[in-house]
Amino acid sequence: LHSSGRVFNDWMERARADVALLTTELATGPYPYAGIPWFSTAFGRDGVISALQMLWLNPGLARGVLAFLAQHQATETSPFSDSQPGKIMHETRKGEMTALSELPFGRYYGGVDTTPLYVHLACAYADRTGDMVFIDGLWQSLCAAAEWIEAASASTGFVTYRRAAESGLANQGWKDSFDSVFHADGRIPKGPIALVEVQGYVFAAFQGLARLARRRGETEKAEGWERRAEEIRRRVESHFWIEELGYYALALDGDGRPCEVRTSNAGHLLYVGLPDPDRARIVADQLLSASFHSGWGLRTLADDAIFFNPMSYHNGSIWPHDTAICAAGLARYGIRDNVVRLMSGTFESAVHFNMRLPELFCGFTRAPGEAPIAYPVACLPQAWSAGSAFMLMQACLGLHIDGWAGEIHVTRPRLPIGIDSLVIRHLAVAGTAVDLTFQRVGDRVGAFLADRHEGLAPLIVRS
Repeated sequence: LHSSGRVFNDWMERARADVALLTTELATGPYPYAGIPWFSTAFGRDGVISALQMLWLNPGLARGVLAFLAQHQATETSPFSDSQPGKIMHETRKGEMTALSELPFGRYYGGVDTTPLYVHLACAYADRTGDMVFIDGLWQSLCAAAEWIEAASASTGFVTYRRAAESGLANQGWKDSFDSVFHADGRIPKGPIALVEVQGYVFAAFQGLARLARRRGETEKAEGWERRAEEIRRRVESHFWIEELGYYALALDGDGRPCEVRTSNAGHLLYVGLPDPDRARIVADQLLSASFHSGWGLRTLADDAIFFNPMSYHNGSIWPHDTAICAAGLARYGIRDNVVRLMSGTFESAVHFNMRLPELFCGFTRAPGEAPIAYPVACLPQAWSAGSAFMLMQACLGLHIDGWAGEIHVTRPRLPIGIDSLVIRHLAVAGTAVDLTFQRVGDRVGAFLADRHEGLAPLIVRS
């Protein structure tokens, strides 16, 4: 990527270099290790999200992540861990992922969100590349993952986890602090707990699998997964939506009671396209309000919550990857101008951190003349923080590549504030590579291919 803004280019180049720095070439292909210094190893969730962020630019990274996770998918139930057949284990040790990965406190850990995210990445990779040969080779693994999701949700209708006090396992969403899941009055819920964003990932997984099954001619499977996706959508809308808040609950506890707390997790539902447009707009308005939007990025927790603390790890801090996922969700519902706002705040944060976004930073409200406040022990660099620059950029540009048709789609493109032109060089599309330029013209942004690349790939622009 090369833009008309020198400092902006410095950020893009630093982000690209950091992703490259953290990417290790394994036998299965490239894999982005999570972060330095604390998590320089192959985490499942981190690898998937980093690959999703980079997918439009570098689908080879997604292929490497998928191949590695498929190779290390659990094949049996263990009495010493939470592994069951089909589950993608999240935690790693000594740089090697196993189905029985030991944590420092002597337990084993497979995040409940990693498996549906793995399936979602596979489906997104297929849509980006049209690489059905690779997907066919992965098909048994994807079906096993779907079976694990079905089994994990059999008792409650939702994929759940048990709290550490009940099972010895940590919270199993990405917000894994002991106090990051709670009721509005501060009570810590008993399990099993269903996190809202995990159900969104499950919805996306079944939707994507249904599309792939149709391409494989497996109509019965496709119809079954379509029904499951729609059932999950209905259940999330019914059980998680809190009318009084105009927002989705953070989680359901073991008694099915919602944790009526406003968190950024709901933005992940927008990312997968689960909410109806009216509710999506209501959620978007709140995410963009001062309760969440600090001026530097989106806080993980609304500032009126009982446990809100801008210096906490998960309860009010800003995680760039989380802001980027929420921004991609806003873009999905056409709220692109506000995505530009979020990208601007994230870029200005990066400038204050010497062009390198940390894993997280403190969620204090932005004040004139003041810099964002660092979180003392955050990883720097960190893969999904570096990758957030590219997910935000894609959300601004409204860029989507249809790997099946070999087409480039651009919808209502926007450029970051202060940037008048942007060139994406060597963009891979269906076996060819093109240079794509975005140019500001008055109050609009146009997109066009380099003259020498005209006709190599159809470019469809919707304004």
